[in-house]
Amino acid sequence: MTTTTVPSAFTRGTTGQLATIECELVRRLPSMVIVGMPAGQVRETAERVRSAIVEADLEFPRKRVVVNAAPTDMVKRTTGLDLPIAVAVLAASGQMDVPESTAFIGELSLDGNVHPVRGIIAMVKALAEAGIKRVVVPFSNRHEAALVDGIEVRAVLDLEDVVEGRDAPTLPPAAPAPTHDLDLSEVRGQHRAKRALEIAVAGGLSVLFIGNPGAGKTMLAARTPSILPPMTRDEALEVATIHDATGLHATGSGLPTRRPFRAPHHAVSAAGMVGSAAFRPGEVTLAHNGVLFLDDVTEFSRSVIECMRRAHQDKAVTTTRASGSTTMPADFMLVGACNPCPCGYLGSATRQCTCPSVVVERYQQRIPRDLFDVVVWLHTPTPEDVLEAPKGEPSADVQARVVAARERGTLAATLEGDELVEQARPSDEARACLARIMGAYGLSGRAHGRILRRGYAIARLDGAAHVEGQHLLEAAAFRSVIV
Repeated sequence: MTTTTVPSAFTRGTTGQLATIECELVRRLPSMVIVGMPAGQVRETAERVRSAIVEADLEFPRKRVVVNAAPTDMVKRTTGLDLPIAVAVLAASGQMDVPESTAFIGELSLDGNVHPVRGIIAMVKALAEAGIKRVVVPFSNRHEAALVDGIEVRAVLDLEDVVEGRDAPTLPPAAPAPTHDLDLSEVRGQHRAKRALEIAVAGGLSVLFIGNPGAGKTMLAARTPSILPPMTRDEALEVATIHDATGLHATGSGLPTRRPFRAPHHAVSAAGMVGSAAFRPGEVTLAHNGVLFLDDVTEFSRSVIECMRRAHQDKAVTTTRASGSTTMPADFMLVGACNPCPCGYLGSATRQCTCPSVVVERYQQRIPRDLFDVVVWLHTPTPEDVLEAPKGEPSADVQARVVAARERGTLAATLEGDELVEQARPSDEARACLARIMGAYGLSGRAHGRILRRGYAIARLDGAAHVEGQHLLEAAAFRSVIV
């Protein structure tokens, strides 16, 4: 008895995993047995494969068909193994030959058509890294699969294309993704808040906006991706891989040019924030290489904040379950926003706050200020600000300064301790200024590091070789304070 093997792949979280489909035909009563997949999925796969083979005018073997989806110790929640299983059955029964070093991925319909699957980029990457030379994918997945270098991609429409070895159609270039449609120039006034955002982006720091309703907190946050440096090809491929695995990547759209912007509701669960038991990516992973915005940050549960904090520090999240573990990337810029009090109008010039002082104090204690490196208060815009103020500086100009600042030195967010002091190289006057700031406000060692880190980012924006006193004075103005 000869075993036929066909290479394939599946996804675990955002990572592609190799799979090997093994098939044997046994001289027993006709039936189909599939092992290595969840029980419910086995029945559905068997029926789709059987029907697709018959509808393609091919013969389903009149023997016992035994299929093993290896490795059997990893759960494979995917329909992408339909096509390789059908190919293995047809090859085992002598109805087709499997080309050497060729993998197959695709879902089969009952009439033999090959449907697209999620996570094709991650799966093709895994195959390419394993040395597979060619992969057969659904026609609708052709653009995404072609993004991966080092492997030949062949697209098919149905099972007949696979058996007859028809050449893939010419792959036209994918339509370019649109550029940012939100621009910082649309935010009228709020110059101090925009300066704080620029400093935070230049240094890779987290930023918190505190202000009355309608002050522009969400507008500023939504435009943060427009001033982040343009994505490299590797970064764009990472984003496409993650979003493709979750169905968020539009088919045929090519590599994204927009950095991700995720704004989960404050009722999100811990699983929704960092990933589920089924290894589905959470918000921290969907925001990878982009921005995670926590609006009404005081309303998020403590458990969700702590899970997010750990992922933000590690720039990755590891999900461990009885069936195994997987690590997903989570390198994002954190932006938060909240009101200064429950009613939102503390400090407003247009409306009086109705909250008792004890309620305000209790509310402000819920602000996770230690999460944020830069904190800025926004004033309520006046009618003149909204109607008469000229348009602000466009995102492209701010982005150019951010890129130049990042090229001048190490990213501020990555520096700690002696390395921070070595890179910042504060002048004697700056050291004396920082000592006065620390003494005047009774700040901790952590606050010392944050002020110096912000000062370093400001110095890089200004093109200065050393951190000077003026940089630290501006940095101290963006520390967390309570009113």
